[in-house]
Amino acid sequence: MIYEYTGNLHVHTSYSDGHATHDQIALAALKARLDFVVITDHNIWTGGYDGYRYLADRRVLLLTGEEIHDQAREPQKNHLLVFETHQELAPYAREPQRLINKVKGVGGLSFIAHPVDPAAPSIGEPDLSWADWDVHGFTGLEIWNYMSEFKSRLKSIPRAIFYAYNPTLTAMGPFPEVLERWDQLLADGKRVVAIGGSDAHATPIRKGPLFRVILPYEWLFKAVNTHVLTKDPLTGDAEHDRKRLFNNLERGNCFVGFDLPASTKGFRFTAQGDGSQAIMGETITARFGVTLQVKLPSRADILLLRNGEQIRQWEDSEAAVHTVIEPGAYRVEVYRFFQGKQRGWIFSNPIFVAN
Repeated sequence: MIYEYTGNLHVHTSYSDGHATHDQIALAALKARLDFVVITDHNIWTGGYDGYRYLADRRVLLLTGEEIHDQAREPQKNHLLVFETHQELAPYAREPQRLINKVKGVGGLSFIAHPVDPAAPSIGEPDLSWADWDVHGFTGLEIWNYMSEFKSRLKSIPRAIFYAYNPTLTAMGPFPEVLERWDQLLADGKRVVAIGGSDAHATPIRKGPLFRVILPYEWLFKAVNTHVLTKDPLTGDAEHDRKRLFNNLERGNCFVGFDLPASTKGFRFTAQGDGSQAIMGETITARFGVTLQVKLPSRADILLLRNGEQIRQWEDSEAAVHTVIEPGAYRVEVYRFFQGKQRGWIFSNPIFVAN
């Protein structure tokens, strides 16, 4: 049996440039019906906050990571999300490869944050894209960052005001350049896990008589999330459950879902062949062919890709089946109409088919 847990992996508190406490963020996550939420303040690891929070019959597991970058670098680049280090590693930020090595050395996970992050000059926000692509050994990529996509829409002050009041019109999907980068890494044989995050700050903005909290926490927690799949349920013990979630995240047993148009809970991408089965993040052999199966929680358009190349498409479907014999990294993208446009809805991690 497979268990599914929905969470947000990129959130800031008032310890850095966010605008809420840990407990306030946990309450927003509870109201949004998340199962877990990870705090990733800039260059500060805050211990002592981890654990379950409760609201009526709901619980959410709050965990602490960090978003590390070299604050002295000009221009600013190379933000790295780190989890499960349980210590401050910001002093290693100057050299991204050294930082990645250190994270790995203490048993942590590292994800390149907002690999493409366009500047928004109209609101004074610089380009914070990742620059040092010669690094290796990182766990994965944040393929969909809601704040980065929001920034990309703010071409002028009027547009900034428009999207501040109409945030549901922001999201279209991961930037194509990020998906291309990920697919190239996968095609090169690298195991790179995809995650999605809100990059939540809940920044209050005043412009003359107008006042608005930009992308509130609870609202963002209903948008782009990472869904982690486990073969055993969470128990309610915080230490046990954190290890289970991060172990499965590291293996790529997860997918990115845009839960605002409709819940992505229940999406499954599996493989069967030669007497064995596999879920996202796992490897299966193709000696006699492998049958890939896709199941959606509701009807949408499904794309099946191998090493970044589309090989099949199904329109307005709830399920899809396709048999393959070629080795490669197979993944799924799902699109559906929302607010008058076709938008990205689900992005799976790959199943690896081997000879």
